[in-house]
Amino acid sequence: MRADRLIAEILLLQAHGQLSGRELAERLEVSERTVHRDMEALSAAGVPVFALRGAQGGWQLDENWRTKVPGLDEAELRALLMVRPHVVGDLRLAAAAERAFSKLMAALPSGLREKAASIRQRLHVDTTAWRGSGENLAMLPIVQDAVSHDRKLLIRYRLPDGESGERTIDPLGLVAKGSSWYLAAHTPRGLRTYRVSRIEEARLLGQKCQRPENFDLADYWKSSTDRFKERWKRFEVKLRMEPRAAEEFKMWHIANEVEHPEKPDPKGWITLRAHFDSEAEARFLALGFGSRLEVLEPENLRDRILSEAKTIVERALS
Repeated sequence: MRADRLIAEILLLQAHGQLSGRELAERLEVSERTVHRDMEALSAAGVPVFALRGAQGGWQLDENWRTKVPGLDEAELRALLMVRPHVVGDLRLAAAAERAFSKLMAALPSGLREKAASIRQRLHVDTTAWRGSGENLAMLPIVQDAVSHDRKLLIRYRLPDGESGERTIDPLGLVAKGSSWYLAAHTPRGLRTYRVSRIEEARLLGQKCQRPENFDLADYWKSSTDRFKERWKRFEVKLRMEPRAAEEFKMWHIANEVEHPEKPDPKGWITLRAHFDSEAEARFLALGFGSRLEVLEPENLRDRILSEAKTIVERALS
């Protein structure tokens, strides 16, 4: 295990240039004392690693020194092959990722290369949803370029209500959540998050970004999503469903959350609580399942469904 950790430390320093003892310890889940001992061992073995003193200090490799990437084991190879290049969502980025992936595969020893080919013949990743992805990522390469080079970006952005307008932003980082991409940016009104698929036009500007001091993308994303969840109003419904309908309901992931602590009744019907984005969504579901579903709570939803059902019957008989 120590040999693997030493290699990991070398690669981290090689990738980041400089890291503090605390950062290395957190990434490798060891103590700072262990990191210090590892650095001494690397230095004694001839690896040109040295300490930088002061508040901004840490550990650093000689910038002219490089080591070859160690061979992958089979578990690492399987994990790598599961992250297929086309999951990035844009054809141009996917093509570039595929080229890089091919170069990496070509550099593998022949035995591992044959194993990789065998695994790829037995693995296919389809990133499209049954009803289509719905994500227009045409602007993703431009956004990625702006993020990479710390350049200001002029975008035309479409709001959820359909209105769009221009704004100049300082791109700070990209976040992939599921099949969607989000851009964290600094604006005159503070930090904001933009869905890349809603960016209708984007133009790279000549000015450098004004990046907030100590900005951390992972921390920002966590705090912003936590605030979003707190503001997100949920509509809770108590339902009684025929067993097959309950299976379909859970399989299709129609609701945001589903709880079913109660045991099935003598007829096998299942009582569960489900959380929807709105009452309209819950009403649509209840009418769709028809006689295979009964709304128990809230009462006002029962009344609305009953009223709509009566209207449907009256129209059919008229």
